[in-house]
Amino acid sequence: MIDFSAAGQDFQGYRAEPSGPARGAVVVIHEIWGLVPHIREVADRFAAEGYLAVAPDLMGLAGLDAVLLAELGERRKDHNAQDEVQPKIRAAMAPLNSPEKAAAITAGVATVFDYLEATPEGADRTAAVGFCFGGSYVFALAMQEPRLAAAVPFYGHASFAGDELYSITCPILAFYGEEDTGLMGALPELTAAMAVAGVDFRPTVFPDAGHAFFNDSNTSMYRPEAARIAWEKTLGFLEQQLNEV
Repeated sequence: MIDFSAAGQDFQGYRAEPSGPARGAVVVIHEIWGLVPHIREVADRFAAEGYLAVAPDLMGLAGLDAVLLAELGERRKDHNAQDEVQPKIRAAMAPLNSPEKAAAITAGVATVFDYLEATPEGADRTAAVGFCFGGSYVFALAMQEPRLAAAVPFYGHASFAGDELYSITCPILAFYGEEDTGLMGALPELTAAMAVAGVDFRPTVFPDAGHAFFNDSNTSMYRPEAARIAWEKTLGFLEQQLNEV
């Protein structure tokens, strides 16, 4: 684990190293459940492909109770508990509505970029991959972090105002499940806005998949074929953006 500090708070990140020289660096941003084993495994998978991967634990910066949300996340997998669990999840996520918390998260990820920028692996070759909560922050990073070389948000919400999209300088490969109605409803407008801003935006939509289709620890949402294709596309995208220079 790596120790970081941002916005007056200490936090940690999980570091996964490749067995040989790194082909670049990847920041892996977790779902709302925190730095759970699934996210560490994703970081390990990137390391196995030759990338230095760092997955920061942003729960404290977000003002979220990691233990509570991890517990609720497990209970949420039981369809019979949905009605009881969902209101508790929404209440636990309330701190995310605070602009101060959003700024703290952004500052935390910037600190990770500072760390990677000082390494041979990450200098000018750092991508960000995020899921749900993390996917939303990958979109935010693309607008705010000029050191980002490639962005891969999985089922993330892109929140933007005015001409913010014009600040994006890196390509974005975004993944969605067709059954994720909230994000799908916003996708046409987002795609059009990205085109107007001249952003290299590459959305991929998987039929018969919904939110969290990549998370193999959530058997009710996991879609193996969509996850396999998304992983292959991600690796090809990173190879193109971080290594074909």
